[in-house]
Amino acid sequence: MELIDILTAAVNQGASDIFCVAGSQIRLKISEQMVIYSDELLKASDCSELVKTVYQLADRNLNLLFEKQEDDFSFSLSNLARFRINAYLQRGSQALVIRVIRYNLPDYREIGIPERVMELTQLHKGLVLITGTAGSGKSTTLACMIDAINAQRSGHIITLEDPIEYLHHHKKSLVSQREIGVDTGNYASALAAAMRQAPDVILLGEMRDYETIKNAMTAAETGHLIFSTLHTFGAVNAIDRIIDVFPPQQQAQIRVQLSMSLKAIISQQLIPCLQGGVIPVFEILPINTAVANLIRDGRTNQIQTILTSAGTANGGTMDSNLYQYYKAGKISLEDCLRCCENIDQMKKRIGE
Repeated sequence: MELIDILTAAVNQGASDIFCVAGSQIRLKISEQMVIYSDELLKASDCSELVKTVYQLADRNLNLLFEKQEDDFSFSLSNLARFRINAYLQRGSQALVIRVIRYNLPDYREIGIPERVMELTQLHKGLVLITGTAGSGKSTTLACMIDAINAQRSGHIITLEDPIEYLHHHKKSLVSQREIGVDTGNYASALAAAMRQAPDVILLGEMRDYETIKNAMTAAETGHLIFSTLHTFGAVNAIDRIIDVFPPQQQAQIRVQLSMSLKAIISQQLIPCLQGGVIPVFEILPINTAVANLIRDGRTNQIQTILTSAGTANGGTMDSNLYQYYKAGKISLEDCLRCCENIDQMKKRIGE
């Protein structure tokens, strides 16, 4: 079983992920559906051989997997694609999940990223967050936004990623891409160092911990444009999660800082399309004066009301956009109900 053949087939079939786990067939995720690549069941020895080949292609020490029990990295195959790897141990055997990353960034219009999201690239300072679960398209949205800035603005863009996914060429801007664990130790130290590298725009792959979040907010306050992600669902949850990272005695001050530095929160998820492929569904919360006041005063529970009352002016809520796609015959009733935030209200709206 040749890994190169598997990777090539995945790219040609439009797969987003490849799964190699002992006791199962190799599976590809295509349009959010699991597709069996081969009927042959993988043995533990097959998985070990595939993992060994991946590490050889990436020129990476296999011992890292056994030291850490899971390992993230990426590599490229010329004329094919980049691949983001998560190797891990399960039930005493080795396993792989491989994310396929095309070399060429897609046109944001073709993949359904709304203009309201791309307009945020016109900002020159502050913090912009993209939230969603793993595999919801956050990295692709961010890459499209960074590419737009790179094409339109002269400056220094720094990306801090774990691992690097999309490669950005130097256009009007100079782009420095640093991979956690390869080019720098961790997000917090890399972000602190970035402040001494004359950045105009910083892409922070993920706001994971107290130190990283604190440094990101400081960078946004001092006149830099920061883009980052959080693994949460919905704008209000993202705000609460950031605040809850800090000790109780600091949270009042953090609310003030966040109300001043936060510029927008984008929440997104990918929904299977009835015509094939997937549709990205967005919720966009611009931080205007009213929202900033609610953040500062600790009344984040009222933000959803503002978002709902704003209607389509800001792109609509997640549930309203899901409903529109359902009514247009683009997504199924099952997926509409599965992915909405308030299932009871959605059922009433649909007339279930």
